[in-house]
Amino acid sequence: MASVRIDDLCAEIEAEVYVQGDMSREVARAAVGDLLSFVMGSGAEGAAWITVQTHLNVAAVAVLKDIPIIIIASGRVPANDLTERCRVEGISLVGAKSSIFDICVKLGRLGLRG
Repeated sequence: MASVRIDDLCAEIEAEVYVQGDMSREVARAAVGDLLSFVMGSGAEGAAWITVQTHLNVAAVAVLKDIPIIIIASGRVPANDLTERCRVEGISLVGAKSSIFDICVKLGRLGLRG
């Protein structure tokens, strides 16, 4: 299974970085979901997480699942408390103008799987 550094992933999806976190960390999987309980139950540990949710509870799920990067899709902007919590927890938080589908296509081209 291929893996990619978070900074390379961000370049591929033309992400705006809100919180850097560990940009050299590698991810090999991606998870998609806006229902937090779904991600808690089925999200891959250590995966990149793509969502349109922008509130504080997203960080709690990321911590629970050891998710190193949250990608907010469709041009949405994170709430200030989410940004601050990601900074405290060392989670990379980025935004992309692309749709969830288009982000998934790009990550698939990098070799990431769900």
